[in-house]
Amino acid sequence: MIGITRLYCGTATPGDTLRYGRQTSKLPAHLLHYSEDKKPIVVWNYTRRCNLRCIHCYSDSHEQDYPGELTTEEGKRFLDDVAEFQSPTVLFSGGEPFTRGDLFDLASYGIAQGLRCVISTNGTLIDAATARQIKETGFSYVGVSLDGMQKTNDKFRGKKGAFEEALQGIRNCREAGVRVGLRFTITKYNFRELPEILDLLESENIPRCCFYHLAYAGRGGKLSKSDLAPEETRWAVDLILDRTMDFHKRGIEKDILTVDNHTDGVYLYMRLLQENPERAEEVYQMLRWNGGNQSGIAIADVDNLGNVHADQFWQHYSFGNVKERKIGDIWTDTSDPLMAGLKNRKPLLEGRCAVCKYLDICNGNLRVRAEAATGNPWAPDPACYLTDAEIGIA
Repeated sequence: MIGITRLYCGTATPGDTLRYGRQTSKLPAHLLHYSEDKKPIVVWNYTRRCNLRCIHCYSDSHEQDYPGELTTEEGKRFLDDVAEFQSPTVLFSGGEPFTRGDLFDLASYGIAQGLRCVISTNGTLIDAATARQIKETGFSYVGVSLDGMQKTNDKFRGKKGAFEEALQGIRNCREAGVRVGLRFTITKYNFRELPEILDLLESENIPRCCFYHLAYAGRGGKLSKSDLAPEETRWAVDLILDRTMDFHKRGIEKDILTVDNHTDGVYLYMRLLQENPERAEEVYQMLRWNGGNQSGIAIADVDNLGNVHADQFWQHYSFGNVKERKIGDIWTDTSDPLMAGLKNRKPLLEGRCAVCKYLDICNGNLRVRAEAATGNPWAPDPACYLTDAEIGIA
């Protein structure tokens, strides 16, 4: 995750992090990426059921029951283990988390154990009463997925009217005083609508937006062959950078981030070398602290059945199950070669990634995307949009 506003606009500096000692337990949420004792943020796909059928869904969710999901009591024991492991955040995801009836019970329990709880949702089920309950429960943040304007989003979601329902869900959250933001997955079919999405952030006074690069997982794997070309990705990232700076200069507070392509951090640094060389080195230090891709390190996933994965896109590979072992024991066990490799991947990387001069701030990018494209988790990530010359290959 690359904090565009914090890095490009200078709203966070190395000094901000150093004042907290770079310890996970002491850092505020917006600086957790720069900790030195990284503990994983846990994405919990706590149900696979979903009321929509998105064309890029990594969990291939449907409107149906999925036998064997963690019960409420098993979920509470799991949250106890997460708190014991000192993971800072649990992200309730799905499927669609609001299709399961014990969301608020489990979140209340997790918050009582000292966990920061957030939600990833399609937003269509957040009416005014639900928004008030989100606030009363103590969720720190709600991320609502929109993947284009009306017609495009509804096509992605497989439901006419999904855009308006999600937008009303966002409005209900804001009315209830809930911190809410957008989640937008960039694909060839919607990237030209980025200007309108950025306009929407301003017109609806939405304070945060995460722009995700496509991961080739689940139904999203079917879109991999039509992913953006490098020049199209550059156009999208340039637009995000330019509009983020425009917000900043006009005094409009927005927290803009990009996710699942750490090439963005390198590209941001390269732009700063041209635009503001004095700040560029400061940003490079923060990107080194960020550490690049953190799958298997500071991002973990637990699916609806309790299986532990390197991130939410590795649903096909499990390191163990939280019904049988504590998540901390599973996460620190490097007897599995993939877990060991992800935690120390640089010697295993091949091709362009192995010799890239920016490896320290990218960490080989999204390994599951490389595996999906080539069958080899250590091959170059095909979503890198930098040229050989730019990464130091003669």
